Amino acid sequence: MAQWGISGENFLDILLFRMEEYANNLEHIAEERMHAFLDEKRRSDELLYQVLPRSIARDLIRGHKMEAEAYQCVTIYFSDIVGFTAISAMSNPMQIVDMLNDLYTCFDTVLENFDVYKVETIGDAYMVVSGLPLRNGNEHVTEIAKMSVAILDSVNDFHIRHLPDMKLRARIGIHSGPVCAGVVGKKMPRYCLFGDTVNTASRMESNGEAMKIHVSSTTRNLLQSSDLFVLQERGSIAIKGKGDMTTYWLMAREATL
Repeated sequence: MAQWGISGENFLDILLFRMEEYANNLEHIAEERMHAFLDEKRRSDELLYQVLPRSIARDLIRGHKMEAEAYQCVTIYFSDIVGFTAISAMSNPMQIVDMLNDLYTCFDTVLENFDVYKVETIGDAYMVVSGLPLRNGNEHVTEIAKMSVAILDSVNDFHIRHLPDMKLRARIGIHSGPVCAGVVGKKMPRYCLFGDTVNTASRMESNGEAMKIHVSSTTRNLLQSSDLFVLQERGSIAIKGKGDMTTYWLMAREATL
């Protein structure tokens, strides 16, 4: 070392400096990779939260076994597009995908303002529930009713890009009652609802009319204490699998929503 002009003491100082520099560099690399890992984990978690309710997704991430749960009363919403078959006949597959994406993005934005959970979409059918997985007392029926009015308003303002002269029309049905809910499947798990309440809500939608909100007598009774809505009796109609049912049209009371 002497022949290189470096004393033993200086050599030790340089060696310690280099080791400290190397350690700092490793620490910086480790910190960057940790941030990248946490960022990727956050994105993965957010993606899971889009598929499952947040509280359910958190339990699954923690490795908890998810048991199905019974709910005494929730409110379920179904809607579809009136004349969807005719619209499809005038459109190519990409135009249908674009239209549904535009429409459901619009609906999803509306949902952000209410205590509801979007269960699924199948073709032109859109299903939403309130009152689970986090119970909200009797607020579920009011939340779904307000959301339904807001969705009808959004449909009124919606424009089909490839059919600008065609007015889109939706049909909405609502019913309240008990359900069982749980995660089904390991690959692409889904949070599913089971019970007669689901079937009746679907019947409310399929037996409804364009740009109207069709509700069961059970939902109507739960809404009677609210001054936000007008509930007009439709009368007794035959519902497949249910027999005759007295149903109602739900409308927003002027200047309340």
